[in-house]
Amino acid sequence: MGQKRLPFFGIPKLIKFIRPYGGRIAAMIVLGALSSFADTLFPLFNQYAIDHFIARGTLAGVGGFLALYLLLMVLQELDNFFCLYSCGRIEMSIDRDLREAAFNHLQTLSFSYFNQHSVGYIHARVMSDTAKIGELAAWKMMDVVWDLSYIIFVLVMMLWINARLAAYVIALVPAAVVLILLFNRILVDRNRKIRELNSKITGGFNEGITGAKSIKTLAAEGRMTGRFRKDTERMYRTSVNTAHYAALLTSLVTMLSSAALAVVLWKGGRITMDGVIRIGTLSVFISYAVGILEPVKTIITAVSSLIAIQVNIDRFTRLLEEESDVADTPEVIAKYGDQFHPKKENWEPLGGSVEFKDVTFRYPDGDTDVLSHFNLKVEKGTNVAIVGETGAGKSTLVNLVCRFYEPTEGQILIDGKDARCRSQLWLHSGIGYVLQSPHLFSGTVRENLRYGKPGASDEEIRNALRLVSAEEIVDRMGGLDAEVGEGGGTLSAGEKQLLSFARALLADPKILVLDEATASVDTVTEKKIQDAIAAVIRGRTSFVIAHRLSTIVRSDLIIAVHGGKIVERGTHSELMEKRGYYYRMYKEQIGGAMPA
Repeated sequence: MGQKRLPFFGIPKLIKFIRPYGGRIAAMIVLGALSSFADTLFPLFNQYAIDHFIARGTLAGVGGFLALYLLLMVLQELDNFFCLYSCGRIEMSIDRDLREAAFNHLQTLSFSYFNQHSVGYIHARVMSDTAKIGELAAWKMMDVVWDLSYIIFVLVMMLWINARLAAYVIALVPAAVVLILLFNRILVDRNRKIRELNSKITGGFNEGITGAKSIKTLAAEGRMTGRFRKDTERMYRTSVNTAHYAALLTSLVTMLSSAALAVVLWKGGRITMDGVIRIGTLSVFISYAVGILEPVKTIITAVSSLIAIQVNIDRFTRLLEEESDVADTPEVIAKYGDQFHPKKENWEPLGGSVEFKDVTFRYPDGDTDVLSHFNLKVEKGTNVAIVGETGAGKSTLVNLVCRFYEPTEGQILIDGKDARCRSQLWLHSGIGYVLQSPHLFSGTVRENLRYGKPGASDEEIRNALRLVSAEEIVDRMGGLDAEVGEGGGTLSAGEKQLLSFARALLADPKILVLDEATASVDTVTEKKIQDAIAAVIRGRTSFVIAHRLSTIVRSDLIIAVHGGKIVERGTHSELMEKRGYYYRMYKEQIGGAMPA
């Protein structure tokens, strides 16, 4: 059996985010208590007005009474203002800190985490869960403080004024607590279902947007709409059902408040007629009797929310506790720094030689080896082309070079030294990677290209664009200040590829990785890029994954990968003479008969 967790097990993990605002939270608690205390004083003013002005038929002293009443109102409003302001600042501050912590931690995680978790899942952790935690730390806490202090002050006041009459009102409180607890359990369960359905609807909405092109080409609009309508209908019915229970609970609490009022009027009226208490005192009890049960309901609801929000806390803290499959050792961090605090003064120059030494690799969520006892030595400045069937391990190979993953067994040496002996940022700063499906960030052309080199001048940017024949594209867009749109939405796939290529070149990498980088361009543009590549890779180590074998015939070394192992290696002419695996692939691509 697993160990039973306490209801509030996740809160201690959030202390480090709450502690910096301890002073503000303490001030908020004090201000909230003072506000509730002021609320318990107003009925006493009514008592005084009834007993001294109305009952006696005089206005003597009413000026001082009004002045004191107005002063209390002003002080309470000021108190409420600062209290609400503090709550807002606490919520926003904790939200900001939680989201920054989550986002920063995500930057340290390896590719395997993002392979195993969807964008919607991660987005919910960073945005939705943090928002609920921030609300808990500010507004829910404020509700509990105000309501609890109000109940305490009211009970003290009632017992002080008339203990016997107070007992009648207090006797109804346990009944209200039991009733609220019963209904609250139902409401918590219903709200949990609503959140689950909302997540499903959000996922469907996201899928409908990101997959819009596929939906249209598959003529699947009707099926998608039907599925979405089914989910929204279920959420509608569940929400209406929840609203019915909430309305019934409110009505029952109101009924109990009316019962308390009836008891006060019945018992209080009799002792007032007997002269035990005055009419003004009875009015105080009426106010307290009507108002005491609603705070009880709010406290129980807040505690239930606290229990329900444990799911959000647990999911968020599990994200922060997620360990990367690729991590620098403390010794490496001490010397080279980390992703956010690099110690560049200790960085050795990156040469570019790469060696795989008996490397075996299996994905963290996989059960078979993608590479098995793989060996390869690439000298500095060598242009290596990698070919093979889908799933042969081509992308895995370059991902290991870039240290996006760690080898399961064996070593990868960079400049003759195990890559794990230097920092990830040191290596990544010397690598240019152009993906088959490039990603552009929202912003201008200039901003996107400067991700490769933050301090790049416009002249350097123009030179990089010229090298990949992309200058005309940028000029047609309106220049370097032109917006590329979200994900480069204003550009074609080929145009995005060219800009991505220019961004990589701008960084002046010592190791260049091209993962089918010309797949999204036409043959004319491809020829231009190939000419640019020939000039750019000179003096650099480069790894080119290519399905179009015609683009790699000039490579210094071609390795054919099959089943996670190198089955052939050599230049294009050497491999063609062998008439083996590469020869057959080349023949299938170009079609027709090969020369004898």
